Amino acid sequence: MLIKAKWLAVGVMGLISATASATTINTGAGGLSQQDQVQAVTAVRDVPTTNWRSGTYGAVPNVKASAQNAIMPYGEQLFTGGFRGVRSDGLNPEYRIAPGDLITLRLWGAVELERVLPVDAQGYVFIPSIGPVKVQGSTQQNLNGIVKSAVQSVYPENVSVYTNLQGVQPVAVFVTGEVENPGRYAGAPHDSVLYFLDQAGGIDTQLGSFRTVKVKRNGKVIASADLYKFLGDGVLPKIQFRDGDSVIVERRQAVVTVTGDVEREYFYELTVKENTGKSLLKYARTKPGITHVLVRGVRAEGPVSRYYKLSEFGNVKLHNGDDVLFSSDLQDGTIVVQVEGSYYGPSRYAVPKDTSLTEFLDNVAVPSDLTDTHSVSLRRLSVAARQKVSLQESLRRLETTYLGAPSSTPQEAEIRIKEAELISDFIKRAAQVEPNGRMVIADNGKVSDIRLQDGDVITIPEATDSLLITGEVLVPQAAVFTSGKDAMDYIERAGGFTQHADKDNILVVRLNGEVRKATDVSLQAGDEILVLPAVPTKNLQLATSITQILYQLAVAAKVAIDL
Repeated sequence: MLIKAKWLAVGVMGLISATASATTINTGAGGLSQQDQVQAVTAVRDVPTTNWRSGTYGAVPNVKASAQNAIMPYGEQLFTGGFRGVRSDGLNPEYRIAPGDLITLRLWGAVELERVLPVDAQGYVFIPSIGPVKVQGSTQQNLNGIVKSAVQSVYPENVSVYTNLQGVQPVAVFVTGEVENPGRYAGAPHDSVLYFLDQAGGIDTQLGSFRTVKVKRNGKVIASADLYKFLGDGVLPKIQFRDGDSVIVERRQAVVTVTGDVEREYFYELTVKENTGKSLLKYARTKPGITHVLVRGVRAEGPVSRYYKLSEFGNVKLHNGDDVLFSSDLQDGTIVVQVEGSYYGPSRYAVPKDTSLTEFLDNVAVPSDLTDTHSVSLRRLSVAARQKVSLQESLRRLETTYLGAPSSTPQEAEIRIKEAELISDFIKRAAQVEPNGRMVIADNGKVSDIRLQDGDVITIPEATDSLLITGEVLVPQAAVFTSGKDAMDYIERAGGFTQHADKDNILVVRLNGEVRKATDVSLQAGDEILVLPAVPTKNLQLATSITQILYQLAVAAKVAIDL
């Protein structure tokens, strides 16, 4: 009968219900009736209308490849040439008219006039029959009103006025401090500070500050930029540059290095106002599920290493040179296991960490007459990883031993060359095989009571009346199992051996994952007869080595690679 237990599957709300034809795999262990909790497992370009002649333009450098595993500053990805192609041309309505700008003026009605007027050094434009009009310092959106007022002071009626800023005077700005290529660079007055920094190749990633970029005019600071605020919120100071302004990147003062469970490891700058864990968390790209933070550094009393809960980290004051390691250090009390094969219910279950296989199986309903409950097997990730390492080590030894062996005669050398081709091709194909991590947990119908691990896949095979014949046979096929027949009988039914078959190495793979030589066992329903290939060499030691690897492949993945 079904032992009623509140097994709740991952992604499925409900209990496994008993049916008239259902039973459980009774291993003698008690059920887990106490377990009832679910665990669910590019830029728009303005067309310039002015002739750019002052200053220089920085050449677009190749994107600098960071050294492997090198930790770069947060924000280093900003300067890869992405800003230098975006140039302001004075089209911003807040742009303020400056000497050298060109203004298109059209008058019609009582007076007809169409001229392009330059703004002179005193900030005036001269309109015929009107006189000089002060426009310097006015915004583009106010320009039309100022000119119209001047015209109507002479022609008060029947005159219409249209003005347009045709082009702005280029400026040359000095970019200096901790940048890659200090120099004098051309731009438009309303270009952003990022445009000029990008012209200079960006901020020096080893020395420069991303948080203190100053703009000076006549020796005085007129604006400061914190590029962290731009990265986080898109905030940049609005500056109208003038010829001779300077953009200065100051030297970085204090940094902390962030590693661990983060999307990408960076080092972050600290400021006097933002030097706590709370401030760092605004910028650090941590992964979900972070629970603890390790802070290591040097204080006045010497080296320190402190471990904080994430809730405590916000108030921690950080210092220059600190290493901050984020980690998910909360142990889950459950694991998720998967079931496949012949059974009732969902395919995934969340169970306590200390659950044993027999406890679990006692709570899984199966069709009583359709399931081979004595051949349960289990696939485990850690076993697959060990099988892969073992296989790679065997292949490495094979390659080292035989590909570098010397030859004493020309005839032997020729044989070595052929063997080397054989070995190289075999190693290449064998290395691509992925072990399945299957464990033999059933012996003579008794299931071992092992503790389950997260990610285990339990196979409950369906009862069958056939077996498979694969490997080096002419017609690999499935055949109905007949009691009393041996492996040779079934191989003959599959057309016999191929010319590459090793007639002395015939394996039987059981439903429970066990691999045995055909001469050592009596066949039973569900078996797979696997004929291994012969090793085409007279070198006994080489043949032995390759045969051992073929056995490894048969056990780890149930495959027979043709040599």
